Amino acid sequence: MLPETYRRVVLAARPPAEVSPNDFRLETVALPQPKHREILVRAIYLSLDPYMRGRMKDVPSYAPPVAIGGVMAGGIVGQVVVSNHPDFAVGEYVEGSLGWQEYAIAQGSELRKIDPAHGPISWSNSILGMPGMTAYFGLFDVAGIKAGETVVVSAASGAVGQAVGQLAKIAGCRVVGIAGGEAKCAYVTRELGFDACVDYKAGDLDAALRAAAPGGVDVYFDNVGGVVADAVFKQMNFFGRIALCGSVSQTSLAAPEMGPRLLGLFVGKRVTMRGFIVFDFVSRYPIALPRMAAWLKSGQIKYREDIVDGIENAPAAFAGLLRGDNFGKMQVRLGPDKL
Repeated sequence: MLPETYRRVVLAARPPAEVSPNDFRLETVALPQPKHREILVRAIYLSLDPYMRGRMKDVPSYAPPVAIGGVMAGGIVGQVVVSNHPDFAVGEYVEGSLGWQEYAIAQGSELRKIDPAHGPISWSNSILGMPGMTAYFGLFDVAGIKAGETVVVSAASGAVGQAVGQLAKIAGCRVVGIAGGEAKCAYVTRELGFDACVDYKAGDLDAALRAAAPGGVDVYFDNVGGVVADAVFKQMNFFGRIALCGSVSQTSLAAPEMGPRLLGLFVGKRVTMRGFIVFDFVSRYPIALPRMAAWLKSGQIKYREDIVDGIENAPAAFAGLLRGDNFGKMQVRLGPDKL
């Protein structure tokens, strides 16, 4: 039996700098009923991702900002509980950008069916969802990696970074991760098979990178920006490529961070730098997903998730994600996989 009410998290204020749980508000509202060709989805896992910080700002971007009082944007994995759409049956698992709420009405075009046989359904928010697809297309399409190259990835133990490193190893590359703390570095080298990892909190990042990548860097997959990116830029090889995925170190700053002027290095070395959004590649997900699922099944890819329980804990978990407190892909479990 379905409940009469459900909970959702709305944006209460636009933070000028660091995000606080007080920037959100938890509401209890009446459960909606789907209309013709609509679907009611029970959210099970809510994905927390750095891009959401940008949606809290009222500035032009590739996606519109969340309105004050509006449901906070985010992807979920859930289950169809009521369907008035011929293509979706009650009980099927789906993924979609339905926001921070326990139930949501969706159109068929907003949902992607997922197959539980591929692994835990939470993976459709992570390694078999947006983060995994970001790693796949960022490496193979944007950066165009080749066997024998040295690949560096920042936020190496995070949702995207851990996939980037393992995919690069599968492609025959030498992989250097950058992460914060000994535990995260140990995880990516000992558990995930990276060749080296640099702890950016340990000091002298430039020297540590030179030691970890003595032959320079052919491909840099940037998730953080800031001083970490500056350090890697200095080590880029001739005709190197940089895939710009995110800049989480900069998203909560009250003012832009002053940095060194390094783009002149790219001219002489003919370095290519390209920003990308994974949704540019949605039409090709069906090509990548079976490959990712096969690598997971064979053990060539391992994946770590960081899961907290309860929608009421989403704001604090998100603030922690932006500080780098998470270890793996951050998600909020909103309910059981099966009722």
